[in-house]
Amino acid sequence: MSAHAIEHVEDHHDDHGHHHKETFLTKYIFSQDHKMISKQYLITGLFMGIIGIAMSILFRLQLAWPDKEFTIYEVLLGKWGEGGVMDPNVYLALVTIHGTIMVFFVLTAGLSGTFSNLLIPLQIGARDMASGFLNMVSYWLFFLSSVIMVMSLFVEAGPASAGWTIYPPLSALPQAIPGSGAGMTLWLVSMAIFIASSLLGSLNYIVTVLNLRTKGMSMTRLPLTIWAFFVTAIIGVVSFPVLFSAALMLIMDRSFGTSFFLSDIYIAGEVLHNQGGSPVLFEHLFWFLGHPEVYIVILPAMGMVSEIMATNARKPIFGYRAMVASILAIAFLSTIVWGHHMFISGMNPFLGSVFTFTTLLIAIPSAVKSFNWITTIWRGNLQMNTGMLFSIGFVSTFITGGLTGIILGDSALDINVHDTYFVVAHFHLVMGISALYGLFAGVYHWFPKMFQGRMLNKNLGYVHFWVTVIGAYGVFFPMHFIGMAGLPRRYYTNTAFPYFDDLADVNVVITIFAIITAAAQLVFLYNFIHSMFHGKKGPKNPWKSTTLEWTAEVKHIHGNWDGPIPHVHRWAYDYSKLNKDETDYVIPGQDYIPQHIPIKDNEEELNH
Repeated sequence: MSAHAIEHVEDHHDDHGHHHKETFLTKYIFSQDHKMISKQYLITGLFMGIIGIAMSILFRLQLAWPDKEFTIYEVLLGKWGEGGVMDPNVYLALVTIHGTIMVFFVLTAGLSGTFSNLLIPLQIGARDMASGFLNMVSYWLFFLSSVIMVMSLFVEAGPASAGWTIYPPLSALPQAIPGSGAGMTLWLVSMAIFIASSLLGSLNYIVTVLNLRTKGMSMTRLPLTIWAFFVTAIIGVVSFPVLFSAALMLIMDRSFGTSFFLSDIYIAGEVLHNQGGSPVLFEHLFWFLGHPEVYIVILPAMGMVSEIMATNARKPIFGYRAMVASILAIAFLSTIVWGHHMFISGMNPFLGSVFTFTTLLIAIPSAVKSFNWITTIWRGNLQMNTGMLFSIGFVSTFITGGLTGIILGDSALDINVHDTYFVVAHFHLVMGISALYGLFAGVYHWFPKMFQGRMLNKNLGYVHFWVTVIGAYGVFFPMHFIGMAGLPRRYYTNTAFPYFDDLADVNVVITIFAIITAAAQLVFLYNFIHSMFHGKKGPKNPWKSTTLEWTAEVKHIHGNWDGPIPHVHRWAYDYSKLNKDETDYVIPGQDYIPQHIPIKDNEEELNH
């Protein structure tokens, strides 16, 4: 494409948006503007998060006081909570839907959907996504799948109850347990639509990053956020279709009489005709998505934390190239470690040792990132705003949660703690809580970009952070110990086992912390909704950040920049940069240089 043609395209873009009048429908509902779509993702994700957290409080009450009657069960669970007693079947359903909602609908769509959409065009200097229409379709498919997942809660026989991993035969036989019927069917339909949404979104993000970068924005000048979103999208495109095939085969087994995952089944005295299938095949297919999935969840958080830490330490990110390399290494390794979820499935011990090796390898790029974050804030001029606090909290939970992964990744050690609360504690800390902290950090940091310059209340943010951080450790730290004592996951009560009587008090402590932590999220919700309309307006670049999104108009316009798109002349992390003779900052009195400022005579370009 010639320079003349490119200019022509840019000019065409520049007067785009002044021709047609936007209606309420095209602006707020079926919007093709990436900024509005990111808000739709965030608000849908927060709504699903409220449901997911409410479910966890219900089953935590049951675990702490299994013999007590709670009228809240009757109010919220209807016939499943008659007389204030929780039905064992609905306990399984709550655990299943809680896991599904939090992993897919909150952390995958909430994180990637919100921030990839908001930041990719703004940080690379693009007018919008490569395809606004596909972007819109991607959100509405996600919305539809969310609606179906919530609908499944109201099915007569109850929602899916086979755990969020939906292993057959519980999930493959409609007659197995109450939740195996229509609830399971709706779960599968919802997930199939969710996968379609995720793939459309991912393809859009990849194409946008590759093709729509502004002049001067080479790949090595991209902020780490964009690298993270880009690689996350690639992992999604590689691994989500595998889950889609597993869901499709499960639908076939359930409704069309095939035997992909079923063999030699006897149920209620009846011999089923199914022969030759294998539930372990399902485990392979599920975890081939399931493990990359946890990196799809954590990588966007890692990218945002890198950006927020560098900005608030007023220092360049330490080891930019190592950070990019570790993102790529994590992406590659994430596709060859899925077998560590299956050490006790009867797999060949030699294969187990191979998966142990690859799993321990993934600790290397993770450690590189952790050390680089610590080195970035080392001796920095730290601005302890809420986004920074949540970023530091993220590094803390990522390290503490990651250390237990070394035990679970070892095939010999895993046998002792597999399917206990030790596993629950591990993945909630390293994936759940860490990714949530990344989400919160991103919301506090980019809120003014989303809501036209309005800021979240800082003091409410501090309350939210401290209660959440203490509460989350209060929930998941004791879980490691009851797990090592052998307490199994997914049991709705342990009163039948005198061996576990001593652990009952620990479950009470965990539940009290869980209720306090959930209450702290109400502070965040109030802050979020109130600030959306009444938050105080901050300056155009409130955090004195170098990246391009803060050069765009505060008022949301279609096309992001009113005039021409800024060109890029430097990398994204020129903080506290001194001139050649080291007497003052390059721009006197200003400790940051935005990416669109040309290199000056009295400075060297940083060769990160």
